[in-house]
Amino acid sequence: MDADHIADLFSRFAPVSVRRMFGGAGIFRDGVMFALVADDTIYLKADAQTVPAFEREGMQAFTHTSPGGRRTVMSYWHMPDRLLDDTEELARWASDAYAVAMRAAKPARAARPPRRR
Repeated sequence: MDADHIADLFSRFAPVSVRRMFGGAGIFRDGVMFALVADDTIYLKADAQTVPAFEREGMQAFTHTSPGGRRTVMSYWHMPDRLLDDTEELARWASDAYAVAMRAAKPARAARPPRRR
């Protein structure tokens, strides 16, 4: 799955950028990663509010096994395959994933006030 194809899939949602990372790719909107691609599968960011929708679809969370054999479950869930043919519904799921990513983003540290002399 190449970057142009991914951008086309998400075009009803928003302009996205795709960056290669860790043998896959991250999908970003306005610099915020809300999805990833691994082994030609798209995973959308999820949290307690959105995981039930993925579970109803029978989807699983993305897992990664480290070289040492430790398995890590991540907060990205397999996107239902049917969304590849329904870009309107994909836009809704992507919007939810982006909202999750925004909620999870760390607030910017407040700038320190200048030191008094």
